[in-house]
Amino acid sequence: MKIRAAVLETIGLPAPYADSRPLKIRELELDPPGHGEVLVRLRAAGLCHSDLSVISGDRPRPVPMALGHESAGEVLACGPGVTRLQPGDRVVLVFMPSCGGCLPCQEGRPALCEPGAAANGAGTLLGGGRRLHLAGQPVHHHVGVSCFADHAVVSQRSCIALPDSAASLSWAEASLFGCAVLTGVGAVINTARVQAGSTAAVLGLGGVGFSALLAAVASGAREVVALDLSEAKLALARELGATATVNASAPDAAEQVRALTRGGVDYAFEMAGAIPAMELAWAITRRGGSTISAGLPHPDRRFALPPVQLVAEERTLRGSYIGSAVPARDIPRYVQMYQRGQLPVNRLMGETLTLDDINRGFDRLATGQAMRDVVLL
Repeated sequence: MKIRAAVLETIGLPAPYADSRPLKIRELELDPPGHGEVLVRLRAAGLCHSDLSVISGDRPRPVPMALGHESAGEVLACGPGVTRLQPGDRVVLVFMPSCGGCLPCQEGRPALCEPGAAANGAGTLLGGGRRLHLAGQPVHHHVGVSCFADHAVVSQRSCIALPDSAASLSWAEASLFGCAVLTGVGAVINTARVQAGSTAAVLGLGGVGFSALLAAVASGAREVVALDLSEAKLALARELGATATVNASAPDAAEQVRALTRGGVDYAFEMAGAIPAMELAWAITRRGGSTISAGLPHPDRRFALPPVQLVAEERTLRGSYIGSAVPARDIPRYVQMYQRGQLPVNRLMGETLTLDDINRGFDRLATGQAMRDVVLL
């Protein structure tokens, strides 16, 4: 079938993207679903810094690639061997498919699935195939999803069916649970396991950072400090439960946080994907505390870690990928928390865009203006 999709053909084109247009809206040929795969009518897709990192070259991927990884839609058809889904299911797409058989999957850590990581790096679906073509040539899939399009074929293991109780969720709201909420909330609940009465800080208030802030508040942290470069985002953070805010550009930002928290926080979450943010997160973590990073800087960047602090202060530095999630467990759980008012992720919504306006949306994201802008498909 023919579909419309946003395709990245050249990495590293300069901003403003509304002028350089790194994403070209192309008519692609989409093959039917293969074994274990489903055809999804996509309805909404969020714009995330992970997409921007591919556009800029900070997150190298093979091109041409149909971009997009945070989405929700409806299953239209199932290929042979599909056991988890059926036509009509409302699904959230997950950017790390899990095979269920490798050692991390068997240990209950599907976010670290080895075949899933290999397929994502190669630009294929979990089974190794490509279902997208342009002028007879294959087009790569972005982390098994490629959701800046009206339709997609994906592995059934890239889909989580929404519970019937979530029927009232809009498509735009549902899409956020595939990355921003899954990653940010999971970093707090799964990776750090923030305890009630503890102290936390969140650096970088994008969709993932704000989701982490909401989760820290919902977890009962007695102090939650938000740090960002945008005063508008810091103001929203205060509305959403931050007990204090600090502009990360201040020369004494670390001293401010340590003064506010009497020596530093128990948990510092770095969500900006930048080395200065990582250094600041480490600087505001107290003795015995944990620094958690869900940001994805360029793979060549390095962070200088003082080993004496790691040992003498019993500090912990941890990575959190896709929120250390078990998506089939966590997405329904987080949706229920949203419906109960514990995670007001609707407050994170930004502009709604059309597919034709997607490059302008990435300009908004690159300049720090955007909350979680969503393309309606």
